[in-house]
Amino acid sequence: MKAHQVTPGKIIILNGTSSSGKTSIVRALQDILDEPFLDAGIDKFIWMLPRRYLDRPLWDKVLGLATEAGPLGHRLMSGMHQAIAALSRAGNNVVADHVLVERRWLEECTRIFSELPALFVGVRCPLEVLERREAMRKDRTLGQARAQFHLVHVHGIYDLEVDTSESSAEACALEIKRRLEDGSSPEAFKCLRQQGAPCPYHNRI
Repeated sequence: MKAHQVTPGKIIILNGTSSSGKTSIVRALQDILDEPFLDAGIDKFIWMLPRRYLDRPLWDKVLGLATEAGPLGHRLMSGMHQAIAALSRAGNNVVADHVLVERRWLEECTRIFSELPALFVGVRCPLEVLERREAMRKDRTLGQARAQFHLVHVHGIYDLEVDTSESSAEACALEIKRRLEDGSSPEAFKCLRQQGAPCPYHNRI
């Protein structure tokens, strides 16, 4: 008997610094997309950890200064990437916010998601706006956005970029929906893989 072939589900990866508005866009996308999209973003995986790991000093073993992960953080993010891919291969649509500050995370995403229908979206926002939001939120360590700002977009290739200082989360979500449904295939991860991604990061290691 022939096995039933499952069409992989669509994937949307939103990449941006802390406080750039990714979570709000995820919620807006789930509201307006016709098909259900599972939220499998970075915070979902971090909150799977025991509560004691979310406070220092154990937090430093996961993601110390918001720019460099320890062994546990790398395992956790690799699990996240592979889980997203597995959900897609089982036919589920997935939307996930990410903070790609580590070279190996982008390399793994490029390798895994270039073989799947994965739309790569850059979520931009000026640093002064990020820092103002960060100060207002009360649930983020001050300085995260600045530390991540010059790292998270350095690879420079996306299928689509949105700016949350100029557009609301709902407007950004609508723009992503239009791109998702315009009939063209996502190319960013494929392009990065062909280039041996991510060349601009090599000087960091």
